[in-house]
Amino acid sequence: MSRPLTKQELHNLAMNIVGKDLEAKGYEFIAINSQLKKNPQFVCVDKSNTRFFVVVKAVGISQYHIPYDVIWMETIKLHAKKNNAKVLFANVGLAHSKNKNEPPNLNEEYLLQYEGLQPMDIELN
Repeated sequence: MSRPLTKQELHNLAMNIVGKDLEAKGYEFIAINSQLKKNPQFVCVDKSNTRFFVVVKAVGISQYHIPYDVIWMETIKLHAKKNNAKVLFANVGLAHSKNKNEPPNLNEEYLLQYEGLQPMDIELN
């Protein structure tokens, strides 16, 4: 029987999408955290050994660019700055394949809105 994905399952699906993108771009994973509301989700390094904190957020599909919470992001930037890391942000829009206003169902096709990794300036606003 089909059922909508839970918040944790949506988050895990978004992380899988972003994780594959990171791998394809040559990043090496140092740590992965799939727990909801714990950031960053990925700590990784690129080929030049630069450390990155990658924040993944699963959201609904939008006809517009998917924004992020600026105040929330400032805390992540502060954490990155203290750890000599750069921040990449990945919003992943997910929806049911037949109704973009509904969450995807388990083991069914889904709509995806992924705009890639967005570099964040770690200078605080």
